[in-house]
Amino acid sequence: MSYDQTLNRVENYFDRTATKTWEQLTSDAPVSSIRQTVRKGRDEMRAKMLARVPKDLSGACVLDAGCGPGMMTKELAERGADVVAIDISPSLIDIARKRLSPDLAPRVEFRSGDMLDPLLGQFDFVFAMDSLIYYDKDQICSAVKGLGQKPTQKVIFTVAPRTNFLMAMWYAGKLFPRSDRSPVMMPQSPENLIESTKGFGEMRNLGRVTSGFYISQAMEFRV
Repeated sequence: MSYDQTLNRVENYFDRTATKTWEQLTSDAPVSSIRQTVRKGRDEMRAKMLARVPKDLSGACVLDAGCGPGMMTKELAERGADVVAIDISPSLIDIARKRLSPDLAPRVEFRSGDMLDPLLGQFDFVFAMDSLIYYDKDQICSAVKGLGQKPTQKVIFTVAPRTNFLMAMWYAGKLFPRSDRSPVMMPQSPENLIESTKGFGEMRNLGRVTSGFYISQAMEFRV
């Protein structure tokens, strides 16, 4: 499946099917015990990624690629960054905009569209938390290479790791008709990603977060 085809499936899923689920998951609203583990895991992963940049981001321009309901966006703006927050889902952008406090609003520009659009401009840092998990290895490498062009210092992103659990889910998902299922995560080997980016940049494995049904691998790329 091409990048554009996957992008369209992700847009349909998040904008028409999963908006309410993600709005609740990323709020303080009560959720099931399973979703609570996902919420906890996402909080831990966000902290892990933010630890890779200075606590004071005053003067820095940061892209939150696939910002969803805006939790990463908020923390980046609180550190003083000027943030471009983009997501393929206009509904999630609306939620993120409504949640942002008025004092932080001048620091954030919300956009709906493709996070790889070169017209977004240049950035000091790029974050892509759980927004590349539906793409194959070559598409991920191409995406981070494009996002990581100078003056970007780091692209900090996540992938779905190749664990037995996630691979079982991936094979099970292939049994369902494409029209009846959400976009399927594409489990990746960090070692293969590191090997595939040799020659045009440096890829690092930042470690994994596992919390119940949330399993995610943090990676960092720099040209």
